[in-house]
Order: sequence, then structure tokens, then C-alpha cells
Amino acid sequence: MNENALTAARFAGRTALVSGGGSGIGAAVARRLAAEGAAVHVADVVGENAAAVAAEVGGTGYGVDVTDAAAVDALVEGIVTQGPLDVVVHTAGVDDPVAKAWIREAGEGDAPVDVIARLSDEQWRRVLAINLDGTFHVLRAAVRAMRPRRSGAVVTVGSSAAFDTLVGYPHYAASKAAVHALSQSVAKEAIAYGIRVNTVAPGPVDTPMAGRTPASVRAAMEATGAIGYASAEELADNICYLASPGAANVVGAVLLSNGGRFTVS
Repeated sequence: MNENALTAARFAGRTALVSGGGSGIGAAVARRLAAEGAAVHVADVVGENAAAVAAEVGGTGYGVDVTDAAAVDALVEGIVTQGPLDVVVHTAGVDDPVAKAWIREAGEGDAPVDVIARLSDEQWRRVLAINLDGTFHVLRAAVRAMRPRRSGAVVTVGSSAAFDTLVGYPHYAASKAAVHALSQSVAKEAIAYGIRVNTVAPGPVDTPMAGRTPASVRAAMEATGAIGYASAEELADNICYLASPGAANVVGAVLLSNGGRFTVS
């Protein structure tokens, strides 16, 4: 069997759930999984987006807010009633447009960035609730669903911002650093049940969320690293590798995908 045939068969007969699959990285992952043989369930807080991507890949779409633990549980339980759940990819996440506007204002006014002193409890909780609580809800539901079969792969999405923090992003960086720690802790526990948990930590990626990044910050990020902004499809390649049988010995990894902006040890 040639290499293309092997790749096409990686997820044949598998069932996958992609949260945050209505746009950006999640949508690219859903397309890639389907192209490689998976039956794909697409969840997104914007139900119409989930339905559109699901229709494109021949899957099923759901409108689900990952901050709602009961809704996440009901989604996963409903999928499992139809058959085994083999792969879960959690891409749902958010930044803070208000903080980004403050960064833009500072750049335009040649002034220091002033975010932390103005950051409200509501802004902090929104980012932590979606990025961290949402990851916990999805991880917990995935492990519960996969444990009886002692098999499965889960991939979460962190961020290179957890290592190389940007000025004005305290809540985003904190939430993604916590996602890394949460995922690695769960990975050490879940592997005893045959469930692999790994994380990809993107650098700048050309997605709708990145479109809100201030021009000055984007220019600085584009100037670092050998590659610059990645495409959502490139991140999907990384994620699908971690979810695939080819990564059978990879557990608790945080895979940097940042175009050479920096390394960690």
C-alpha cells in the first residue's frame, strides 16, 4: 500500500468529535478527518456554522457551548449511543476583542499598553471559562466515554502564547498555560485506560480570530520565526497526526507548531 493510501485510511471506520469545528482550525480538522475516512461530529457555539461544516463533510452538526458542562455531557453521551467514539479534538477557544482594541489604541497613540489595570472580572472569567473550563468539560466527557473500551485519542489546543507571552494578553496566556497543564495531567491518568491525550500549541495562525489582532502586533509576530502565520490546514495536519495510530507512543505531548518563533526545553 502506498503512502497516500495509508494516509487516507488512518481514520477509516473511526468516529470523531470536533468541538469548535464551525470555523478556523476546527473546521480544517473536521475536513481532514472526514477526508481520511472518519465519521465526523461537528460542535460549535454557533450552530449554523457547525451545521454548514458538517454538511460539507457528510457529518452531523450541533450547537453546543463548551462552558455548559451538562450540554457537553449530553452531546458526548448522545454520540456514544450511536456507537464508539474514537477521536475527540477540542479546538473551541476565544481571545478578548476588547483587550485587543486597547492594544491597538496604545500602538496608534505611541503609548504603553494598559490592559491589566482595566481588565474586568467579566473579561477574565469569559476567557478562562471558554478556554480552560471548556477544555475540562470536553476532556472529562471524552474520558468517560472512551474508558469502557480502553481506547481513544484526544487532542486539545493550547498556544505558544503560554510560553512566549505577549504584552496585553494576560488572561489568554494564563488560560492556555492552564490548558497545557490540565491536558498533561489528564494524559498521565487516562493512558492507564488506553486513552491518549496530547496538545498542539500553535503560534500565529491565519483564522478569523487572528483577524482581530492589532496590525502592530501582527506585524511583530510575522517578523519572528522562519515561516510566519500558519494556515488552519497546517495545524489540522499536526492535530490529525496526534490523533492517529502513527502517534501511538505519544502521550502528554505539547507539540509546538509556531514556524520556528522559539523552542522550549
